[in-house]
Amino acid sequence: QRGEKTEFSVASNPEFLAEGGAIKDFMQPNRIVCGVENDQSETLLREMYAPFNRNHEKMLFMDVHSSELTKYSANSMLATKISLMNELANIAERVGADIEHVRQGIGSDPRIGYSFIYAGPGYGGSCFPKDVRALSHTAREHGFEAKILDAVEDVNTRQKTHLFEMLNKGFNGELDGKCIAVWGLSFKPNTDDMREAPSLVLIDALLEAGASIRAHDPEAMQEALKTYGEDKRFSVHNDQYDAAMGADALVLVTEWKLYWIPDYEQLANSMRQKVLVDGRNIWPQETALKHGFTCHAIGRPSVG
Repeated sequence: QRGEKTEFSVASNPEFLAEGGAIKDFMQPNRIVCGVENDQSETLLREMYAPFNRNHEKMLFMDVHSSELTKYSANSMLATKISLMNELANIAERVGADIEHVRQGIGSDPRIGYSFIYAGPGYGGSCFPKDVRALSHTAREHGFEAKILDAVEDVNTRQKTHLFEMLNKGFNGELDGKCIAVWGLSFKPNTDDMREAPSLVLIDALLEAGASIRAHDPEAMQEALKTYGEDKRFSVHNDQYDAAMGADALVLVTEWKLYWIPDYEQLANSMRQKVLVDGRNIWPQETALKHGFTCHAIGRPSVG
């Protein structure tokens, strides 16, 4: 009732759920972070999480502020690894190195590991961009300039333009009237989420340059039509090979499993020009070359 005094405590229990795998991450967490003010809150949280904490101790208790910073720090750390790898990929392109060889070389160091060191067109979604900006903003509110976090965001923004730059260079700046097939619209596989997706930056730049786009994605095509459905130069297709029909180039943006082993012969017979842009470094360049393709990939020498 109003005016009635009730004792309560505030606890912070940040989630660590990957989009597309949230249920598994909740049912089988690798850690459970809890920020508490007192022993009573800790006891209640231990009771609540007991069914998910049977195999081994996963619960980490700390103060509320530290638990909130843990959440932002985890995503900022992962985003930093992605941006650093993309920065290295851009250097690799300029010095004639292969970022895939570099990735294997540094990933074999157990201090670094293989997670989140894949070069690509930049991160998107609702978590990494928001959390990096939020942590940087919080730092500024407390009189501190988080230069690395700001650089992570700047590098990621620049990286999202890279696929277009590769295409534009490959066509000598003459993209007007070209037809570009795009495989993958969501910011990552197993979701229809296009928030801050690299595909948006690519499509906007292609339309600005006068190109038309034929796109495919297993989940996000209807989402894309909300943004581009009124533009006659943008179309979606239920089959990825239909999307490539008559295209001057095919760009892989999102690494859905159905894109990993393309039918190069079918692509060669249906595309107008044999140009591939691998935004995820998953297509063997030598295989594409055997089928007459020119292949561009992030952080790797172009072939063909």
